[in-house]
Amino acid sequence: MKHFDYIFTGTGLSAMMTVYKMVLSEKFIGKTILLIDEDLKKTNDRTWCFWQKESSIWESVISKKWDTALFANESFKRNLGLSPYQYNQIRSLDFYNFVFEFIKEQKNVTFLNDKVTDINELDTHVFVATSTNTFTCNQLLNSIYNKALIENQQQYPVLQQHFIGWFIKSKQDLLNPEQVTFMDFSVEQKNNTRFMYVLPTSEKEALVEYTLFSHTLLEKQEYESEIKSYIHNLGIQDYEIVEKEKGSIPMTCYPFWKRNTKRVLNIGTAGGWTKASTGYTFRKSDKKSTQLVAFLETQNTKPSTPIKMSSFHKKDKFWFYDLLLLDILDRNNELGSDIFSDMFQKGNPVLIFKFLDEETNFIEDVKVILKCPKIPFIKALFRVIFLSKKF
Repeated sequence: MKHFDYIFTGTGLSAMMTVYKMVLSEKFIGKTILLIDEDLKKTNDRTWCFWQKESSIWESVISKKWDTALFANESFKRNLGLSPYQYNQIRSLDFYNFVFEFIKEQKNVTFLNDKVTDINELDTHVFVATSTNTFTCNQLLNSIYNKALIENQQQYPVLQQHFIGWFIKSKQDLLNPEQVTFMDFSVEQKNNTRFMYVLPTSEKEALVEYTLFSHTLLEKQEYESEIKSYIHNLGIQDYEIVEKEKGSIPMTCYPFWKRNTKRVLNIGTAGGWTKASTGYTFRKSDKKSTQLVAFLETQNTKPSTPIKMSSFHKKDKFWFYDLLLLDILDRNNELGSDIFSDMFQKGNPVLIFKFLDEETNFIEDVKVILKCPKIPFIKALFRVIFLSKKF
């Protein structure tokens, strides 16, 4: 039975970011790392977007940047100047290829294409079983999401950010490649929070995505019918579908950190790294993976006192803000359009993006929150204060 210093179960965004940064740090050269996943990551299974001011270490895999965005609903449209931010797009396959090409050159990093069947934490190590083998490690980082665990609990609301997107190529020059449609709530809401999301990469090409923040998924036909209608309303009559993507991202403030233990740390969606109120994953995972690498480095500097993985957590005010919004959308899902519309119609877009990136101070928080409808948030505040006292 082979032993590793670290085992990553799952090789999604969070795991790949963390391993990449561990190698870059040069603090883990003497540590053995095993990554296990039954998915070879050979397809473009999703598109990540995020906003940032400066260049990042992911610059080479960013496929498109936008300086302006459009927000709309059935009664108004607003062009949003994003400077000093830019809105960035990364296709997952580009990211996977970039990181895998890098780590396969590392002698201390091993990838295993297999299914994890069991994880058992013991006092001195963690036991990991796959379909074909068994391993042990000092510390395990798990990104395999336990859907049933989260959806079967009753204390915290759980919604889904679910979507289907079409990459289309039109025969007409009808798209503005310099502006992303961030949220367009002009589509019929049907007692949910529903919007269109458009990422144009040229005058003829774009990702057109129908997105909902709600409890239940739709039939495939309903997503695609809305996409067809929206493309038609853009004036595009003749086009081909080059590629499709779909997904469902859990939106919850469930305290994932409660399940971290002495030697096992849940990361990514399984660890609550997804931004609960929006479903955005890339930027938060980038920050959390940097924090995690610094956290793991403390073990190298103090080997005589092994770190406890359960201590990697810091609950902050943004967790509380997210809980407020999710409480509202859980009870009154149709209010999403009003909340986001009030925020973007009246607010400073740069400040809003800074707030959503969890980088604002308290005064800036108040400026954003006061743009939202007051009564739903006041009601949610009383409910959430009572809930949060338990944790």
